[in-house]
Amino acid sequence: MHPKALLDACAELVALTLRFEHPADSVVSRYFRDHRALGPRERATLAETVYTVLRKKLLFDHLAPSGSGPKERRLAILGFHGPRDFLKSALTDQERNWLDQCDSINPADLMERHRHNLPEWLVQPLKDQLGDGFWPLVETLGHSAPLDLRVNALTAKRAEVQKELKQAGIASVPTPYSPWGLRIEGKPALARLDAFTRGAIEVQDEGSQLLALLLDAKRGEMVVDFCAGAGGKTLAVGAAMRNTGRLYAFDTSAHRLDALKPRLARSGLSNVHPAAIAHERDERIKRLAGKIDRVLVDAPCSGLGTLRRNPDLKWRQSPKSVEELVAKQTSILQSAARLLKPGGRLLYATCSVLPQENEAIAQAFTAAHPDFTAVMAGDTLAQLKVENAGNLCRGGAEDNQFLRLWPHLHATDGFFAAIWTRN
Repeated sequence: MHPKALLDACAELVALTLRFEHPADSVVSRYFRDHRALGPRERATLAETVYTVLRKKLLFDHLAPSGSGPKERRLAILGFHGPRDFLKSALTDQERNWLDQCDSINPADLMERHRHNLPEWLVQPLKDQLGDGFWPLVETLGHSAPLDLRVNALTAKRAEVQKELKQAGIASVPTPYSPWGLRIEGKPALARLDAFTRGAIEVQDEGSQLLALLLDAKRGEMVVDFCAGAGGKTLAVGAAMRNTGRLYAFDTSAHRLDALKPRLARSGLSNVHPAAIAHERDERIKRLAGKIDRVLVDAPCSGLGTLRRNPDLKWRQSPKSVEELVAKQTSILQSAARLLKPGGRLLYATCSVLPQENEAIAQAFTAAHPDFTAVMAGDTLAQLKVENAGNLCRGGAEDNQFLRLWPHLHATDGFFAAIWTRN
């Protein structure tokens, strides 16, 4: 595609995304479906330009007024993902001079908000938690996340899959914490690989894999994934159960559960039973009360731990939306807890970095439910032989109580998990 045409397409997609009517990944996917002639490199340029604009929105909004032409074009120029010479061949002399001036700015001379590119309501909670770690987190959030794979432990071994990927020209390294994970560079076309089509691998962040590991589901047990979504953790738990017992995948969205079907078919699992529920107090839930060995509640949350992948979330969430989520999380956890039999394990998790969605929910649940005993996540990880398990935890009993993952510390998405057993 000619540089001018590609820049025009970037500006068009930036404008569509910044309406914030739909998640950015949905807007990008829809654009690609509507423009099927785009090649892989053009798609990569378009997607990465949009995500760069979302990551650096406050800075680019600050710089854009000094340029000329439509704002979406100026933003696309500032965020353009590709060689500078290629970009400049699409610009007017005035635009080139303006871009050179923008490029010459020393980041240290910028206001703090133009360096962190976060909404003000999110800044203080992060500083309060991280202290000097705030700016390392900001630096990490300015880049895209690595691509992690989970090897299907039911049908494959990690070392053998790693060799198979190498033969296909894809370099990978074992993830440092999850025994099932491989981390790869770039974004290769995985769907064409035999390892993918036969269900030996699934794309899944290492942090998400650790949640499934923490549940520690055993052979022959009755297990519920209460907010299963597209079923990434469901599949990991089912493999850990060695395809025995019964694993319910519940979600209020039948559409999300539909995305599980092809993945389930590839996985080789027959112990998974997806079921759409109307709400957390559905009759299906009541019928299973007191009968379940383990329940995973990966609760709907702000998703602010995934900003490397979904930078639009920081602009689409607000204190009000978080407050609404907290009420929903509390209600869901309460309902899920009723499923557990005595001795059963309950795991509450989010991909948020906000204490009100994490520690506050867990502490309130413990205080309100004397029939549940909190379990130290660090001890559980150590029992599961996860290396450096103590580095993954914080909160109580010498910072051993909760799983707390951060992008800048653990190279995972931001995750939280708390564990209880029913007395």
